[in-house]
Amino acid sequence: MNMLSFLGETPTIALRNAQEECGEDAIVVSTKKISSASDGNKDMYEVVVALEDEQQPLKHTKKISTNNTASRVEQSKDVKFYDFKEEILKMQDAIMQVQKSLWDPKSQLYDLTIPPEFVEIYNLFEQNEFDQEMTYTIMKKTIKQLPIALKANPKKVNDFFKLILRRIIPIKQEIPLRKHQRKIVMMVGPTGVGKTTTIAKLAARYAYKLGQNYKVGIVTLDSFRVGAIEQLQAYTNIMRLPLEVVKKPEELVEALLRLKDCNYIFIDTAGSSQHDIDKIEMINEYQERVHELPIEKVLVLPANVKHSDLIDIYTNYSRLNISYLTFTKLDETKSFGNLISFAHKTKKSITYFSIGQNVPDDLIVSDSSFLINCFMNNSCSGR
Repeated sequence: MNMLSFLGETPTIALRNAQEECGEDAIVVSTKKISSASDGNKDMYEVVVALEDEQQPLKHTKKISTNNTASRVEQSKDVKFYDFKEEILKMQDAIMQVQKSLWDPKSQLYDLTIPPEFVEIYNLFEQNEFDQEMTYTIMKKTIKQLPIALKANPKKVNDFFKLILRRIIPIKQEIPLRKHQRKIVMMVGPTGVGKTTTIAKLAARYAYKLGQNYKVGIVTLDSFRVGAIEQLQAYTNIMRLPLEVVKKPEELVEALLRLKDCNYIFIDTAGSSQHDIDKIEMINEYQERVHELPIEKVLVLPANVKHSDLIDIYTNYSRLNISYLTFTKLDETKSFGNLISFAHKTKKSITYFSIGQNVPDDLIVSDSSFLINCFMNNSCSGR
């Protein structure tokens, strides 16, 4: 094995000289700085390469014995060595940081560079499928308004963004009724979003969990879906609550009269595609029969769909004059930015979150802190 030395004013020049003379077969043994401009000399670097013995001698090279190389290294303990692999890894990390910091929206209307201090929180917005227009607005204002002293503290940055999110999430506080008050709540929404299970959870909550012993009644208008009535009947039998089955709009008035002593009445409606306008309008026919009674219409929406799907559902169901929102299936998704964006854009307050199938436990009273924690952790399994 022959040891050959090549010099250059930079490590790159020295390495290039070695490659030009020795080709790709040469093995780089070491790279070091042998003189410095700070000492009155030129910067000079030495690259030592190894070649197999049978190769022909090369010009412009200095042959070094193994012992001589070891001796020179021993004599130069203060020499600064350069690790190219480490330098390359550092460059790759820097490039990745720059890539993460670049604002890359689907629309080219925006031009924003995310500071390194905000990269982590920006990635959270991306992972949670937060609306891009809202992300841009929040990032731009925060970059401009957050004091420099706080930007260096990751916890302060996170707390600041949590404060912003808390301000934009519309929440409907739960206010239990007084003894002689009455409330009628109609749950509407597409098929399979969990309206019936949510009604069972709410009925159990108000009948048994608040300590007030409210009288609760349930009405179902869903005579289309196979097993719908049987499912509610099973819940009401267990909880010993009255159930009224209504098959025609004119029957709704009589059903509500029979439940006149109830503090809370929950109305379950037939689910349908948001594009089936006829079935949505049929719910309006039931409402018109009791138009003199105040009825809260709560749109039940699944958390595990895209923002655009939520908007599509809301657009068609809004003909029912939606009062509030309830989100289900929070346990079936890792993205929560779509819920925050949607609620903010529609200006409809959130009443409850459903986080599973267990009745009555898997129900969370609306709380902005709970939703923000889901957002920050990309997970939502309970309090």
